Amino acid sequence: MTRPTVTKSARPGADSVAGGPRRGRFRTVPVPLLVPALVGLAFLLLPLAALLVRAPWRSLPGQLTSAEVWQALRLSLVCATSATALSLLIGVPLAWLLARTDFPGRGLVRALVTLPLVLPPVVGGVALLLAFGRNGVIGQWLDAWFGITLPFTTTGVVLAETFVAMPFLVISVEGTLRAADPRYEEAATTLGASRFTAFRRVTLPLIAPGIAAGSVLAWARALGEFGATITFAGNFPGRTQTMPLAVYLALQNDPAAAIALSLVLLAVSIAVLAGLRDRWMRAA
Repeated sequence: MTRPTVTKSARPGADSVAGGPRRGRFRTVPVPLLVPALVGLAFLLLPLAALLVRAPWRSLPGQLTSAEVWQALRLSLVCATSATALSLLIGVPLAWLLARTDFPGRGLVRALVTLPLVLPPVVGGVALLLAFGRNGVIGQWLDAWFGITLPFTTTGVVLAETFVAMPFLVISVEGTLRAADPRYEEAATTLGASRFTAFRRVTLPLIAPGIAAGSVLAWARALGEFGATITFAGNFPGRTQTMPLAVYLALQNDPAAAIALSLVLLAVSIAVLAGLRDRWMRAA
């Protein structure tokens, strides 16, 4: 005579998590938490809703097809992409240095790397001027030896955006490196691979989601940069006037055009988040 088999759930509450009772959890949220949460949500969404409500929809096509708008948008996309590429070139090795090596003052170096996250962008622009300006610490030698002038040029826009955006990439990649198992790299080196080969063939594929997530954050931050750009590169149409600068200038003379430009930046930001966030952020 066989005994009846009793099947148990893998963990307590598994049925309630997978089934219908999960939908009722919202009703159990305490009011002292729900009310400020809704206030915070409204605080974030109302300005965006006001932007959509006050948008000049009838004249929007004509404003968005103007040469000035496309010029500023093209410059913004080119500079943000160039700043992201530069951040990848120097930021990924910096993140590896912070995550995989131990040296005196590493904590101080990490704090200095993340300083642009909390530093006012205008202060960052002033610091860039003092470093790379024509009379700056490094800029005077660049001008005297090579005839290179960085401020108030398109290259200056790229440098300003890199300065404020690269910390996002470094933080993301460093966190992914710390989560990755270093024994894969050690196994590659014991099999005869050099440290650089192990990094290129083993580490990079492991941390690819973190690199992609950091690149998206850096690109979005560079696209919206204003303070450091206008301080270090100025506001010259066709050369240094990016979309945020065009919005600021239009707001003083033509508020409808400023709203139209803001809608373009809003649409680009939503497209970035919708297209890449679920793919890379979740993987990271």
